[in-house]
Amino acid sequence: MTASVHLPAYDRSALRPGIVHIGLGNFHRAHMAVYLDDLFALGVAQDWAILGAGVREGDARMRDALKAQDCLSTVIELDPAGITCRRIGAMLDFLPVEPGNASLIAAMADPGIRIVSLTVTEGGYFINAATGAFDPDAPEIRADAAAPDQPGTAFGAILAALRARRAAGIAPFTVMSCDNLPGNGHVTRAAVAGLARLIDPALADWVETHVAFPNGMVDRITPATGPRERAMAAEFGLDDPVPVTCEPFRQWVLEDYFPAGRPPLEQVGVTFTPHVHAYELMKLRILNGGHAIIAYPGGLMDIEYVHEAMAHPLISALLDKVEREEIIPYVPPVPETDIAAYYDLIRSRFSNPEVADTERRLCLDGSNRQPKFIVPSVRDALAAGRGARGLALVSAIWCRYCAGTSDSGTLIAPNDPNWDALQALARAARSDPQVWLGQRQIYGELADHPGFAADFAHWLFSLWAQGTETTLRSYLAESAKV
Repeated sequence: MTASVHLPAYDRSALRPGIVHIGLGNFHRAHMAVYLDDLFALGVAQDWAILGAGVREGDARMRDALKAQDCLSTVIELDPAGITCRRIGAMLDFLPVEPGNASLIAAMADPGIRIVSLTVTEGGYFINAATGAFDPDAPEIRADAAAPDQPGTAFGAILAALRARRAAGIAPFTVMSCDNLPGNGHVTRAAVAGLARLIDPALADWVETHVAFPNGMVDRITPATGPRERAMAAEFGLDDPVPVTCEPFRQWVLEDYFPAGRPPLEQVGVTFTPHVHAYELMKLRILNGGHAIIAYPGGLMDIEYVHEAMAHPLISALLDKVEREEIIPYVPPVPETDIAAYYDLIRSRFSNPEVADTERRLCLDGSNRQPKFIVPSVRDALAAGRGARGLALVSAIWCRYCAGTSDSGTLIAPNDPNWDALQALARAARSDPQVWLGQRQIYGELADHPGFAADFAHWLFSLWAQGTETTLRSYLAESAKV
């Protein structure tokens, strides 16, 4: 490994903030911050630097770590052809993390801030699991509605800043979600406007009319940081408690909907298009759905790393068969994209041994991810008159995983916000599979589809009786249904 570290190729003292970003996790620092770092290195758009922010306890710990190193982030790109390390200087400061979020609100109210972006995870948008819509009855939302000047959520803080700008006659900033959600701009708009409607219907109308919420698709694999990643940073001579490792690939597709202005990110590879939904659906179905396909069998077979799962012939073949027969045929065309070549790229990315992404990370939060990444493909396959037998197997493997032990009897530590409830249902489903499909917030009407329910039950019984490897062999031996 080379010991050289690439430093910011620009004068950071010349930067001025134009963006407040809420949620300084690994993905943001390896994605949006890197694009801006590249842009600043061209000598342009230097009034679009980032002010970091957060509203959770963990954000305060991240702030302490980053402030101690002048808000520089270490990003290590794990290319099998050669690992590289760079220090990203796109962020100028990290705002205080405090109850009521006064500093965050004041920063966003400043007219120099023209974009507020956020990565608060797929589960952080207060979506009602049963309806798929914004949940105005979520306790944190109700608390913000009762005390709008001292909000506890990111959306409450955004709304408070928008109110202040409106009162001062300052144009609103654009709100840009960088989370991995279908229609993330629409989802963010629903959260901000939905909270506003609880406080002042006229304010909600103003938000819906005047505030821009562009949709975007983001993509880069960024494993969690642990001892291995900190040791990598140390090999480059850096004592950094929060380095980020990532694959070399990255992609960002955005709607060009920024009334307050935006940095010229197209100069550093960002795609601006009105067809974000097409790119997004392709990615959610093929990549995120693919993650789910390989994650849970690996978890049941005590496989630690994603590249090891890809090297397992049964899991690799499972991915191929389900993707090619039950997912890719129902992905609509994407501008200037060969979907078959895109899938080949996904396989290559999953197989990168340097990334050392874990199966456990991919298994996290299935109750939130399965309805977004797997269930829609089931619906499309069934609507087309073909079976979804492979996707039923994927769902059964997830159910078996949630029972809390691998095939070897090794305990699986809780790995979902709803783990206790899922574990109880998974164990009951061992004798009555319909109990699992009865989770309407996940499966909806699929619980009543006799073919899908029968396939799910068949595979779940097989997983319990014969184990994952034998069940996969059985599925792979079946000929494709036509």
